[in-house]
Amino acid sequence: MIERRRQRVGTLLALFLCAVGASLPSTAWAKERLLWLLRDLPPLTVFEGSGKGQGVVDQLLPMLIKAMPEYDHSIIRVNRARGTQMLQEGRFTCDPTLLWTPERARYVHFAKPSLGVISSGVVARRQDQALLAPYVENQALDLRGLLANSSLKLGVVAERSYSPPVDALLKTLPEQTLSRHYGNDAVTNLLQMQKRERLQLLLGYWPEVRYLIQQQHWATEDYRFYPIQGVTRYQFIHIGCSDTPLGREAVSHINELLMPLRRDTLPALYAQWLDPQMREQYLQESQQFFIDPQ
Repeated sequence: MIERRRQRVGTLLALFLCAVGASLPSTAWAKERLLWLLRDLPPLTVFEGSGKGQGVVDQLLPMLIKAMPEYDHSIIRVNRARGTQMLQEGRFTCDPTLLWTPERARYVHFAKPSLGVISSGVVARRQDQALLAPYVENQALDLRGLLANSSLKLGVVAERSYSPPVDALLKTLPEQTLSRHYGNDAVTNLLQMQKRERLQLLLGYWPEVRYLIQQQHWATEDYRFYPIQGVTRYQFIHIGCSDTPLGREAVSHINELLMPLRRDTLPALYAQWLDPQMREQYLQESQQFFIDPQ
């Protein structure tokens, strides 16, 4: 008799707990959902072509997601404008491909730098390289001097950051010398405009431009990349999250995860995308990026 009562009490208790659980808001049980914002940005993220899914961030992101089980993770493909809007709205979002800029720092909480990449520069076709020669010193191009004294046009992706120093330089250039491209596939479209001689110069990142040239089945030997005078050889990519309590908490965890990855793992993934002659130098110099705590 006593045993039956115990069983009945146990059953009633279990039913009561189930009822209480069902009556609680779902947020009491669900994890916070972290939205990862990605756009097509070789060699960090590669949506199309022979390198699809093999970008540095394409391979980093699964590592981070596996190591952050406290969140439900969703990956969303967005264009630049939409990604910026979502970060500004304060939704729980993170972008793993950001350059630090003062403007972004107003609404993004940045993690420690994760990857050093070759800075942006100018890409010219072989047939136009003689026009640039008077403005090249130590292989670097005096871009301001060139555009101030010629009728050449420079193609740029509208609203894209090329690093604070280059962004500042662009603001000093005559507007008529710039050909700004909005919309998707901007770099590919600018390359096609350059091919049709609607512009002569393209501002971009050589590993990205080189990959896109190859996807067009054009010869990379017909193009040359020029660093810009006064711009450091490398700049740094960051993971940035919405500047909210959830975003700052996520960045704290991300910083811990990046420490063992950014010395060897990530530089090796990036180096695979470089010209062979650039690769060895990059791998050597990347060992100096994060010697001091950052």
